[in-house]
Amino acid sequence: MPREERLTKRQQYALVYSQGRSWVNSLVVMKALPNGFTLSRYGFSVSRQIGKAVARNRVKRLLREILRLTPLEVGWDIIFIARPMASTADYATLRESVRGLLLRAGLLKTVENNSSRVN
Repeated sequence: MPREERLTKRQQYALVYSQGRSWVNSLVVMKALPNGFTLSRYGFSVSRQIGKAVARNRVKRLLREILRLTPLEVGWDIIFIARPMASTADYATLRESVRGLLLRAGLLKTVENNSSRVN
């Protein structure tokens, strides 16, 4: 994930936490706030409740990969907060959880199927 697509400063996180909207499921909490830029920025919060460093880093890697492969609307600051059950979830389960939150928030980019048939 390129640096310009990451939330890096404490103030950026604080703004999304205080002013952003939240969507919740059993594995992940998502907070989002429009940022007015031509790209979306992401942040991850994985606390020690998840487990030791290996488990926390695994959850962050999975979330980054899910977002890399998911087409999203531009112009949002999004924070994903992992819940304790996320440490035992596999990739497919976590992906469906994240996609469900993005869909509920209206941040999942709709991809029109413009494939033409070749005869």
